[in-house]
Amino acid sequence: MVRTLSAGCLLTLLAVAVNAQSKTGTTIGQFTLVEPSARTAAMGGAGVTATAEAFSAFYNPGALAALERSDIQFSHEMWFADISLIHAGASFSIDGFGTVAAFVTNLNSGDINVTTVQQPLGTGERYSVNDLLVGIGYAMRLTDRFTLGLQVNYVTERILHSSIAVFGVNIGTLYELSSGGLRIGASLSNFGSKGKYEGTDLYIRYDMDPDRYGDNSSVPGEIKTDEFSMPIVFRIGLGYPLKIDESNGLEFALEAQHPSDNSECVNLGAEWTFRRVVALRVGYNSLFQTDSEYGLTAGAGLMWDGLGYLVRFDYAWTAHERLGSLHHLTLGFGF
Repeated sequence: MVRTLSAGCLLTLLAVAVNAQSKTGTTIGQFTLVEPSARTAAMGGAGVTATAEAFSAFYNPGALAALERSDIQFSHEMWFADISLIHAGASFSIDGFGTVAAFVTNLNSGDINVTTVQQPLGTGERYSVNDLLVGIGYAMRLTDRFTLGLQVNYVTERILHSSIAVFGVNIGTLYELSSGGLRIGASLSNFGSKGKYEGTDLYIRYDMDPDRYGDNSSVPGEIKTDEFSMPIVFRIGLGYPLKIDESNGLEFALEAQHPSDNSECVNLGAEWTFRRVVALRVGYNSLFQTDSEYGLTAGAGLMWDGLGYLVRFDYAWTAHERLGSLHHLTLGFGF
């Protein structure tokens, strides 16, 4: 219990550093907030106590140590404006050591025409936006009910010939009050370094005195950008699995979020499973958030457990206020 309180205090102290004011649009790496799990997305994004898959580490690295087996997952999403998001993750349980994991997320905008004031229809050039996250994680059981996890991420964003790179750390804890009963989870994501854009796109030719003739009107220069941090998110929540009978089960999830660049919100979710073969899910994302673009979520899943493998296919639909709805697909293999 002392270890649980100590880890919880650590997360709380780190979360104090997060600014409470809404600063939407002032952080980099927004793609790191796009959840990879269709299962949790269908449950309103309330995943800080989830323990069913490798992607649970996205919400809480401490959940890795609670996984029943090793797991590999892939996820693909067509984001707004035909932006493609691909997630891949793998977790491996090692007896007597803990659980190690690796994750990759890639965002690609596709080719975009370069336009200028003089050439509004295009210059003939094309560019793209490419974002990449590579992370490694480790989690262990400190007791039979308490887990602690850490994930280190390398994040880079590239626009044409300019890029930015930063490191971030995710830390999380999970505590199970009773075997197979109520779970309490807390995590802090994207706590790390600041970065600024650099690259040849920021090189310019500068006239130091445009009113003076005969001087060098084309001095090489470079635009200096400000430093930016990633969006830090503190999560805390409850998860409660309920076994109705041998065939039917329910799970409820509640999560509160405190982001560094937006207002606080609450995520809610529920899942019904039948014979561990079919699952139906529903939730609500970003409840109480100021000017929220999110809302209802729903989805379903299919599972097959045989020959020592667990194969899962999950789908989620998430509503958005102005840009329509999104569809999430995740494929997983447990072994």
